[in-house]
Amino acid sequence: MKKIIIIFAVIALAILGGFLYWKFGPPLPNLPIKLPFGQKGSVTLTVWGLWEEENLMKGVILEYQKKHPEVSVNYERKSSANYRSRSQTQIKEGQGPDILMIHNSWLPMFKSILASAPAGIFSQKEYQDTFYPVAFDSFVEDGQIYAAPMQIDGLALYYNEDLLNGVSGKVPQNWQEFINIAVKMTVKDQSGIKTAGAAMGTASNVDHFSDILGLLLLQQPGVNMEDPTTTQAADVLRFYTNFILDPKKKTWDVNLPPSTQMFSEGRLGFYFAPSWRAIEIRAANPNLKFKIASVPQLVGRQVGWASFWAFAVPSSSKNTQEAWQFIKFLTSQEAEKLAYQEAAKVRILGQPYSRVDLRDELKADPWAGAFVSQGPIYKFWYLSSRTFDNGINDEMIKYWEDGVNATLQGQDPQSALQKVAKGVQQVLGKFNKLASPSP
Repeated sequence: MKKIIIIFAVIALAILGGFLYWKFGPPLPNLPIKLPFGQKGSVTLTVWGLWEEENLMKGVILEYQKKHPEVSVNYERKSSANYRSRSQTQIKEGQGPDILMIHNSWLPMFKSILASAPAGIFSQKEYQDTFYPVAFDSFVEDGQIYAAPMQIDGLALYYNEDLLNGVSGKVPQNWQEFINIAVKMTVKDQSGIKTAGAAMGTASNVDHFSDILGLLLLQQPGVNMEDPTTTQAADVLRFYTNFILDPKKKTWDVNLPPSTQMFSEGRLGFYFAPSWRAIEIRAANPNLKFKIASVPQLVGRQVGWASFWAFAVPSSSKNTQEAWQFIKFLTSQEAEKLAYQEAAKVRILGQPYSRVDLRDELKADPWAGAFVSQGPIYKFWYLSSRTFDNGINDEMIKYWEDGVNATLQGQDPQSALQKVAKGVQQVLGKFNKLASPSP
């Protein structure tokens, strides 16, 4: 009996001592968190980025690691040269990253080697409610989500304020207004165009010419992107090249410097480009007075041109769940706002928000506002410039370049499009994409 009493007394004292140490003793050291998904310790995610420097992503990564100390993130900025083919090769060899960036037109080339988002991380409804419709069109197939964007981007209309004010012009809302003002801003002499009203009409010195053509084609009712042999498609090609060929509408010429250079020098009134060009232009000419607006429209039809990047998880990753959890964070309000703020400290703007619920925060911004304002009307096709993919975009663009050049050399647009259409079918067949993603 005495032994039992002694045992209970010892237990009671141990419990009391433990409580007093917990309550009043020194704090316990922070011990590593045991991971529920394995016994290997910390998980390291390797992320391949393309455009943002590591220092601009550092704040976002540190914020995530505060909440997930079991995860380390290694961010590597890759060169855009041969990025598509290099990343595909390494993924197939099992040497790829846990997360990489893909363009919104690349799913036909990447779908077979990507791990879709677990339903517990991204449901289709949540994805649709979070991002603009073009993101769903770009990255969701057969009920599976293959990538999520941290940005939205595409074409917008850059305009030189001094040149526009010089002709008492207003920002054009439709294409007829655009033509009228561009013609007024154009200054010529005997040697040719000195000040161009609009960079349109060529494939050689109009930066993003294929995006502009894509925009016009998607805006035009009756155009079939997969079979551009219709009268409506010919009308688009004629409209585009008439900025060179029609003396009454001529605002550009084949012998002028590239359009980005012309705009930066203050010698171009209207210029179409994505958001990142604003950074280049401001760096090239800090004194240039320019603004950015939504693209002109056809009356009664609202369509914008999207070209943007998103994060995806290769099927070769051994950390699929953790990778998608990190992508979910990257596309959160907190992360997108933090990334934008960090970028805006060192340049004219950050990446326009991909989230619909953040649209109003940038809508009035003089630089990013036009890109988020067009978010609900963005569409895309395989004519996105500067993806450097040596694939579906670059091959498609080459056929349209031939069509533009043939028209400039005097061939009837309807005839020129016969060859373009054959090329389009060849490219779509090669990449097993015979259905338009964005009608």
